[in-house]
Amino acid sequence: MRISSEQIPMQDLKSLQDAVKWFADPMHCVEAVKQMRWPDGRILCPFCSCDRRYWLAKQMRWKCAGCRKQFTVKLGTVFEDSPIPLDKWLVAVWLIANCKNGISSYELARHIGITQKSAWFVLHRIRFVLANGGWPQMGGEDSGPVEIDEAYVGGKLKNMHANRRAN
Repeated sequence: MRISSEQIPMQDLKSLQDAVKWFADPMHCVEAVKQMRWPDGRILCPFCSCDRRYWLAKQMRWKCAGCRKQFTVKLGTVFEDSPIPLDKWLVAVWLIANCKNGISSYELARHIGITQKSAWFVLHRIRFVLANGGWPQMGGEDSGPVEIDEAYVGGKLKNMHANRRAN
């Protein structure tokens, strides 16, 4: 089953239940990571940068027509070399992005059904990507502003220490 990029309503995932249901389909996961990795839609071979490739549906991967090597959407990403399936990874990304006060590895483990040690690994990989400016389309294709809810900056001047108030 082929899914066009217009059919993926990732912005419409309002609850954890919606995210779990949506990412339960392996093709939705592949399409979501494909959109994050190649936002312009031009899939390049990570080995030779060739854009001629074909889809191997049973294996859920591409094969390059140039170098004849196979590759998946996970290759070259934080998801690579992880035995945790993409459906759990993407639900974890959704949880981390949508939890107002952060999320612990114990809480993540309970929500997505993995061990606490694996959840700690997942959290650190996702935090690493977010800290290093990964997933650049956060503000849109033109790097526009990012909208934030419930931000609290600063405080009342009268509550500050005298030497802080002077600055």
